[in-house]
Amino acid sequence: MTTIDAAGMMTGRSAVRDAATLPARMALGASMLYHGTGKLRAEGRAQTGQFMESVGIAPGERWALATGIAETAAGAMALLGFATRPAALAVLATQAVAVWRVHARNGFDITKGGYEYNLALMAIALGLLVAGPGRFSAHEAVEELSYGRGRARRLFRRAQPSLLTRALKLLK
Repeated sequence: MTTIDAAGMMTGRSAVRDAATLPARMALGASMLYHGTGKLRAEGRAQTGQFMESVGIAPGERWALATGIAETAAGAMALLGFATRPAALAVLATQAVAVWRVHARNGFDITKGGYEYNLALMAIALGLLVAGPGRFSAHEAVEELSYGRGRARRLFRRAQPSLLTRALKLLK
């Protein structure tokens, strides 16, 4: 059960669990946003495209653009806490390909080009895939608005779950 203490802080197991998703979302979101936007710039896309073709992913520049879009979108969604599970799936997909095509042959050690960092990103993404964005997220705010709960109760009367609210639950 979650309660509000004298200092106005939420207490209880649920509040702690929901707060625990924040550092994971921020770390994953910032990392993916940084890596994705680098691939979207013209020079970054060209360099990444050449590298992708050298490891057998062709056409390289198109895949670099697709990867850049996926990583940038996943990063933004993770930071906002909206569509966190689809974002986590995008991270799992891009990093699995990176491990498979590039890093696996170098072993675990990141200093030798290994998959250590990719594995950490995948672990965070898997955690968010299971847990969702938590209460402190844009998704929760939109969901509360759609249900007419919290501050939104004054604006909207309580409605029965619609197809839209069910779809929002799936994207969480």
